Amino acid sequence: MFKEKISRIQHRKQTIFSFLIILASAYSLTTAISCKTTNAELEARIQRIEAGLIPQPGIVIKGQPAQKASLAERMIAYKVPGVSIAVINDFKIEWAKGYGFKEAGGNDPVTTKTLFQAASISKPVAGLAALHFVEQGVLDLDEDVNEKLVSWKVPENEFTEEKKVSLRGILSHSAGLTVHGFLGYSYDKNVPTLRQVLDGEKPANSAPIRVDIEIGKKFRYSGGGFTVMQQLLIDILNKPFPEIMQGTVLEKLAMNNSTYEQPLPESLSAQAATAHRMNGKPIKGKWHSYPEMAAAGLWTTPTDLCRFAIEIMLSKTGRSNKILSQDMIQQMLSVQIGSLGLGLFLNYEGDDFRFSHGGGNEGFKCFLGAFPEKGWGAAVMTNGDRGKNLFVEILRSVAAEYGWNDFLPRKKTVAEISPEIYESYVGTYQFTPTNKIEITKENSRLFADPVFVLPAGKAKCEIFPDTETIFFMTRSYDFITFLKDKEGRVTGLELKHGNLKRKATKINLSKF
Repeated sequence: MFKEKISRIQHRKQTIFSFLIILASAYSLTTAISCKTTNAELEARIQRIEAGLIPQPGIVIKGQPAQKASLAERMIAYKVPGVSIAVINDFKIEWAKGYGFKEAGGNDPVTTKTLFQAASISKPVAGLAALHFVEQGVLDLDEDVNEKLVSWKVPENEFTEEKKVSLRGILSHSAGLTVHGFLGYSYDKNVPTLRQVLDGEKPANSAPIRVDIEIGKKFRYSGGGFTVMQQLLIDILNKPFPEIMQGTVLEKLAMNNSTYEQPLPESLSAQAATAHRMNGKPIKGKWHSYPEMAAAGLWTTPTDLCRFAIEIMLSKTGRSNKILSQDMIQQMLSVQIGSLGLGLFLNYEGDDFRFSHGGGNEGFKCFLGAFPEKGWGAAVMTNGDRGKNLFVEILRSVAAEYGWNDFLPRKKTVAEISPEIYESYVGTYQFTPTNKIEITKENSRLFADPVFVLPAGKAKCEIFPDTETIFFMTRSYDFITFLKDKEGRVTGLELKHGNLKRKATKINLSKF
């Protein structure tokens, strides 16, 4: 009785919060499309996207309707209080909308002008500026960056003897430089200078940025490389980095709600979303500061990111050259190593060629992707550490609505096998004395009920046959392979969770 009462209270809280998210988003939509003719068809399209999220891992059984959830429900599930979305169609921003709140427990709604940290999406935007100065003859893509660096230089060692660090190497993450990403600095910590970050000197909380593998031979993601690029632009132009970016990119693309200023100026703090941990609690001090501006320091909106993407798409076909020529954009969107262009990840699937970049700072997760051959794209920004799963689900719903071939759920075909075989699989399987999984059969359907089994905390769920002995879970995309001895008796199972495999022995206990 007590558990049922608690459950009702929790459900009521969830319903109330979901209603508040809907109210907040209704306000934001008015903000988003007030400059356009409100279109019933567009509103219906947005509502289908909001109601059409397919929860992770995005498995759809062929012939069965997909299990869908609303955006408000998924925000609650992931403890992400605020989301902002912008969608490109036919090379134009078709709609933009904010959902939820800037801070958990607050009443200040996310609007299309709410600022989020773009995290690593800062990199391609900064890369656009660097390529502009290449076209101006100020920089060279393949020149040793130490030729232009003044206040600091990349330390020489055995890895720099034959090849040098170049701008091309930095933009394609193939320069051999260290430091994957940055943690940022909370409100109560001293923020290091850029020089201190480059050399890993206190109060910097990251390692020194150095070359420690052969240059040009391997893709290795390096926020450290873009920090070197930041210093390079400062040295050649003798200006603060935010000022360089404002005049070179942001102003030219009308990215009027964007800035690389770190820490965020007090005048903009009321416009910014608060970062949240995985448990949904706000980060102390609201957000971290990132002196590594080129790598992680951009504050922006999905609408402004879409303006950046549209410029690249139009420049690719010669219809705009506000920052780069068509030739330079072609280089930017050409594979350099692996799936990397110059500052952007590239995905070639026929006519659905896509460029994209994701981002993840402390308490912020976001994504930008665009299809230059089709004029499609979207940007999603969230203010929660679990926002990556959420933006994947949002993109899945957008893709289904707009007919994209990318981001769609994975479709699985259920194998046709005799339900009688299920009887041999029913039973309890033991990994350890306290780590078990029970397989049950109900109405010709098979279910798995894990107890302290990865993924932790998962409840009883149906498992579907991939083959006669291999079954999959749509909830977590785990696989169960039933093991047999030479006589064909089921003796155990193997659970595959990602790259982790665990074997369990079938026991005679039916309950535990």
